[in-house]
Amino acid sequence: MQKIKIIWDFRGDDALKIAEHHAVHVKEFCEKEKIMFHQIDAEQKSEIYAIAFVTVDKSNITLIRDVLKPHRAEMS
Repeated sequence: MQKIKIIWDFRGDDALKIAEHHAVHVKEFCEKEKIMFHQIDAEQKSEIYAIAFVTVDKSNITLIRDVLKPHRAEMS
């Protein structure tokens, strides 16, 4: 099964803290909706840019996309 990395972008001095907090809510959502995921995490890209992401099988992207409104996605 093809994996998709669904990404939310955060910018600013506290971007990493916000991304980490968002990742917690993404995990809660996936658990509540029984969406299987491979990884959920936050990652700092620079001093003022961070991302929160979840990696799921391609078959699980629709609900996450429609409800959580990610900024982008990429094949993993």
